[in-house]
Amino acid sequence: MHKVNLCDINPAYPVGKIICLGRNYLDHIRELNNEIPEAPVIFCKPASSLLENGGQIRIPAYSQDCHHELELALLIGKAGKQISVTDAPGYVCGYGVALDLTLRDVQSRQKSKGLPWEIAKGFDTACPLSDFVPAEKIKNPDNLALTLQVNEKIRQQGNTNMMMRSIAQIVSEMSEFFTLEPGDIILTGTPAGVGQIKSGDQLIGEIEQVGRLVVSVG
Repeated sequence: MHKVNLCDINPAYPVGKIICLGRNYLDHIRELNNEIPEAPVIFCKPASSLLENGGQIRIPAYSQDCHHELELALLIGKAGKQISVTDAPGYVCGYGVALDLTLRDVQSRQKSKGLPWEIAKGFDTACPLSDFVPAEKIKNPDNLALTLQVNEKIRQQGNTNMMMRSIAQIVSEMSEFFTLEPGDIILTGTPAGVGQIKSGDQLIGEIEQVGRLVVSVG
């Protein structure tokens, strides 16, 4: 069973659902020439896609175009359904640094056929993730700087204040579709600058106050 650590202090949480929000940064929507969504774009990754800090990404043989997407991750600490925006922050017990790896060629092919694209998002090692920092240590999760370097060159820079939905709105909306449970993880979207990664690359993702994620590509 996959587990995530809350600051290496509290008992590990068994991982439940990994729920991802797409198209939450306007600059990223524009760089991929996507339409601005009227409703949240939601997909899921299996727990088997998790990769611990310091691990090695394995790009599947069926793809030639794997992209990085740096994201703020939320760890849910208690169960809830139809959570109000006002109450939503109280359901988040930790914040982490995550990568939503995407097989862009596979995703595009599936989309063109009108087919689901989980195979482009849910492969083994598709969700590198740091340990979580307790939520009370983050002053304002809606104003955190994000930076991703690939081979010591900056690829992505942004701030959670650029998100189209706040953290509270994200948790509230997700709880309309899914009952949130302890151990669930929510990925909140990525800023512009996504790009291809290849064998031998080293990725360093950092989010202000939250921490650092370091992984390599095998």
